Amino acid sequence: MKAGAGTDREDDHDVLVGFIDGLARLPLSTSGEGAEQVERSVTSAARGLGGTASVAVLPDAATVTVSSHGRSTAIVVRAFPEVFRMDRVVVLKPLLDEVAAGRLDARKAGARLTAITRAAPPYPWWAKLLGVVLFSVGFAPLMQPTWYEVGSTAVLASVAACLAVAADRMPGLAKVLPLVAAVAVSLLALELFARSPAHGGPVLLMLPALFFFVPGDYLSAAAAELAAGYLTTGAVRLVYAVALLVQLYVGVMLGLVVTGRPRQDLFDVAAGPDLPRWALFANWIVFTVGALLAFAVPARLLGVLLVLVYLTVGVQTGFTRLLGDLGGTFAAAVALGAVTTWLARRPGGPPRLVLVLPGFFTLTVGSLGMRGLTAVAGGYAIEGFRDLTELVTLVTAIGTGLLLGAVLARRPGDTS
Repeated sequence: MKAGAGTDREDDHDVLVGFIDGLARLPLSTSGEGAEQVERSVTSAARGLGGTASVAVLPDAATVTVSSHGRSTAIVVRAFPEVFRMDRVVVLKPLLDEVAAGRLDARKAGARLTAITRAAPPYPWWAKLLGVVLFSVGFAPLMQPTWYEVGSTAVLASVAACLAVAADRMPGLAKVLPLVAAVAVSLLALELFARSPAHGGPVLLMLPALFFFVPGDYLSAAAAELAAGYLTTGAVRLVYAVALLVQLYVGVMLGLVVTGRPRQDLFDVAAGPDLPRWALFANWIVFTVGALLAFAVPARLLGVLLVLVYLTVGVQTGFTRLLGDLGGTFAAAVALGAVTTWLARRPGGPPRLVLVLPGFFTLTVGSLGMRGLTAVAGGYAIEGFRDLTELVTLVTAIGTGLLLGAVLARRPGDTS
């Protein structure tokens, strides 16, 4: 009897360790989770299953010590941050809620977690391709509010989307996807679309098509982690985000070399606007639908995501008129962080990461880094360093604003 009871306890501990291993792996692969959310999810789940867990998180790894049934096991979980599937995050939240409330044992929780990780994407491959195109086209008027910008982005983003879909089936391509996409988009933009200053600068034509690959989420997650005291994780994530920006920059420069265009052609001058007001308003609908398809967000969340996007845009626009760009961006980030945290903590509400995603992208952080790097390379040092300085300032404003909003809306014990 005693031997059998001991064996059962050992088995229960091993099952718990296996569940915690899989649980830590899933949020690690989603760049926007951040160290705090990974730690909170793992520790609350371990408590709900009758054990304890201590976690040390890095952007691509976590060391977890799980204690239960008189045993303690340390595991190292590795997962490469990538362009993520939000459908898994949406389904994971109710599972975590049930586990934290003690309504599931480790075996049932592990079986459901396995089903989540093995589930097929909610949309076919061509829907992701369409989503990346719509995501880019919806962003295009922020660069230049012209029909030419929208049309050229549709063509360039189609090429980038084909590469993004191909990378899902070719892991080797995924590691250098920003570089390859930037080379392809740069070549086409310089040869086909950036032939006249009347259409605006080449980088302004390229950026919307590359927006899917710009690491704005990494940059803001890094700023929030540093502000929250996760110094190692935030610093490493920041270095990785800069490395991705440099990949995009090198890709654009390779396109310049192949086409034989001089560096000075990377001027950053916008064309005169010709989009009507209704198009500027409707572009956010296109943008949000694109984000939903590109990041595999369940279709039932489209309405709330649209509301959050327009809320973010409205707050940013209103406060920018009162306080300038920095004040408007910070106010919008605080509002977005507070509202999404409040919505996420409601029973059955979507996870905060999914709610934040489209609204966050409207704040357009990473594109400033690309503009700054290419402007410096083109010999426009003053404009380039101005963009890079603004990037650092706005990244900090967005990261700390989202953190402040979450703190204001969060209650003790929240795990969302």
